[in-house]
Amino acid sequence: MRVRLTVNGRPQEADDVWEGESLLYVLRERLGLPGSKNACEQGECGSCTVRLDGALVCSCLVAAGQAEGREVVTVEGLADFARRRSRAAEDGARDGEEAPHATGTPLDAARRWSAHGTQEPDGTQGPGGAGSRTAGGAELAPVQQAFIDAGAVQCGFCTPGLLVAADELLEHHPDPSDADIREALSGNLCRCTGYEKIMDAVRLAAVRQSEETRP
Repeated sequence: MRVRLTVNGRPQEADDVWEGESLLYVLRERLGLPGSKNACEQGECGSCTVRLDGALVCSCLVAAGQAEGREVVTVEGLADFARRRSRAAEDGARDGEEAPHATGTPLDAARRWSAHGTQEPDGTQGPGGAGSRTAGGAELAPVQQAFIDAGAVQCGFCTPGLLVAADELLEHHPDPSDADIREALSGNLCRCTGYEKIMDAVRLAAVRQSEETRP
């Protein structure tokens, strides 16, 4: 069968899809997007996490046919997704709507991380700010840059799923507590770390986001 869907903002088609094929297989093998990882194939590890019409799903558990006509965001599209989200917030603010802002308990513990790479001595934006790029020139989403700056990436196998889940958390809860972060990432397993650097990265991303949206 043929499956038509929108992936990272672009219409895509996959032909000759087997009825039992997963969305994960289509993304990796048919559309050439290997960021979502194939690990447990049981929805337990979170390494294949993507957003389907905005909701977090384990793509290994979603039948490809269920994605027909729907929108998927993978780790490869996080930077563009974050940019479009920021632009929509700016447009809303210009139209008189209240711009998104951080609420709740300040994340003071993360502010020491924000000192690294947010602004250079000459006042220019450093590597932690909007529009950050890899050495190869690829644009990064703020949460991706935060994971790099906080040293939250080790083997990298779990990282794509963690990034997608963390980005979704910060979209809906811009000033999360530690309990919020743990709950949001509870479906993502990392076998390399004790999760502290991952927690640091999400705190850092939240602080930077709050600084960007502060009036």
